[in-house]
Amino acid sequence: MTAPVKTTEATYRSIPDMFFQRVAATPDARAFGYPGPAGPTWLTWAEVAERATAIAAGLRGLEVGPEDRVAIMANTRLEWALADIGIMCAGGATTTVYPTTGAEDATYIVRDSGSKIVIAEDPQQATKLTGADLPEVTHVVLMEGEADPAATPAQLTLAELERRGREALAADPDMITTVAKTVEPEHLATLIYTSGTTSQPKGVELLHRGWCAVSVAVGELKVLVPEDLHYLWLPLSHSFGKMLLCAMIHVGCPTYIDGRVDKLVENLAVVRPTLMCGAPRIYEKVHNRVVTTALNDGGVKAALFRWAVRVGKLRVAKQQAGESVSPLLALQHELALKVVFRKIQQRLGGRIRVLVSGAAPLSKDIAMFFAAAGLPILEGYGLTESSAANFVNRPGALKIGTVGQAIGDLEARIADDGEILLRGDPVMRGYHNLPEETAEALTEDGWLHTGDIGELDDEGYLRITDRKKDLVKTSGGKYIAPSAIEGMFKAVCPYVSQAVVIAHSRNFCTMLVTLDPDAIAGWAEGGPLAGKPYEEIVGSAEARAMVDGYVRQLNAQLNRWETIKKFAILPRDLSIEDGEITPSMKIKRRGVEQNFSEIIEKLYADAVAEL
Repeated sequence: MTAPVKTTEATYRSIPDMFFQRVAATPDARAFGYPGPAGPTWLTWAEVAERATAIAAGLRGLEVGPEDRVAIMANTRLEWALADIGIMCAGGATTTVYPTTGAEDATYIVRDSGSKIVIAEDPQQATKLTGADLPEVTHVVLMEGEADPAATPAQLTLAELERRGREALAADPDMITTVAKTVEPEHLATLIYTSGTTSQPKGVELLHRGWCAVSVAVGELKVLVPEDLHYLWLPLSHSFGKMLLCAMIHVGCPTYIDGRVDKLVENLAVVRPTLMCGAPRIYEKVHNRVVTTALNDGGVKAALFRWAVRVGKLRVAKQQAGESVSPLLALQHELALKVVFRKIQQRLGGRIRVLVSGAAPLSKDIAMFFAAAGLPILEGYGLTESSAANFVNRPGALKIGTVGQAIGDLEARIADDGEILLRGDPVMRGYHNLPEETAEALTEDGWLHTGDIGELDDEGYLRITDRKKDLVKTSGGKYIAPSAIEGMFKAVCPYVSQAVVIAHSRNFCTMLVTLDPDAIAGWAEGGPLAGKPYEEIVGSAEARAMVDGYVRQLNAQLNRWETIKKFAILPRDLSIEDGEITPSMKIKRRGVEQNFSEIIEKLYADAVAEL
């Protein structure tokens, strides 16, 4: 089946064109917010333009020309957004490097991309390139910290780059607006390296036409509206964050930028956004905190919480089935919202209009919980190779368990083997310097092989079954979808952080479990494990008994061949640094299985010994 084709008229020639149209339309409106000494501080669109064009002019002075790559190696922050816009207004293209990327991979990305300039967050990030053979890099620009006058390549600060740019603009005020007019839809805008599971990441070449098409489409769907206050904390090195940055330029909604995840809950109460997008992990943590708090209170509070969840889910189920909601149920749900669920809204700042989830699968049960609480999550789907946003649920037209309908001019169809294929403006030009891999991913007539398995219903809603490469076959010949089982367990157990199902070529399923530090500390309060170190709590017989109960609940929902026969609680959570999860919180199964191979083998050996 093929999703219906929709067309979006080309509104912009390029991202610089889109940016300068935004500045002209609302020069004095709030654009970017950031953490200042006295709290949130805001720049207007005119002020953003002043700084971004100064950066662009400074880069032109460093001989950045059409499609020349400039790498950004920093956390999500105001300067990241300003630098990105400045690079593209100079005619260049942004190479993104996650700040958590190790020195070897960072060097590889900068070298493979052919980046001429590297904009690093601080001297510590810059040291990742020390001593590396990077003949094309002429300068390293530091967002903060002092430049080393003896460094090779030469260093300067972002402030110095902007100062040089302002001097150049004083002599030639139209320099950057003139350059911006030369940027065409087919020009390279961004080079994003997928983290993947292989030793060397692949550079995805994304064009101006793709980002512009996605931005306009998102605006048409009213996922973002000008009246919104958007909180952007996602990695701007990731395609999801980049897409949001482009979309908010088109829509014009003010966006508070702060990538410090440890400050997220604290800042939500201060910024009070109406819109927030995130990976499923952030919603899982909110769900876990709310559920564990209610259950730990016990008594009347726990009973009231269970009643509210039951009422809310019944109302959502009826709406999803197209059935009418009785006046009594509607009244009960209204009471549940006021008495119980308002606490969740308050936790998110009290003004949320839209929540969006992407980058990884969202558990259907978690989605049901948030919808029951009056905070429906609009789940979407996309790949780095297709500019991040390809399908999304619309406000007021949510179909839980799906990732919504195709956006913009995107075409989608399901291949004979169930793989999702995509075609349209957002699709990449190809993999940088990898013609063979490009030919494998893109058909001659432009269809992108996503590697995902899915189904399209009669209304064009897409349901993702699993990653094609993640579908595993047991030794008994049964196919297992690990991510589906893992998502179910996260909804069942409010103390879990990560779950990894092991089944490939095995005769039964096992599971590795990590527990959320905050949630498990709360669970331990009032008992013999209160105040104990994390590793001691998760290694205790009490924690194992607790998790075992939830595994039994999970197994009751699964087919016989999917059930978890053995599990292990790991002594630590999975990490990006150890190659076990990607920066967008996707599990890197190969890395997990390699790092915990001894534990996995013991699970299967113990099972054999028990026979």
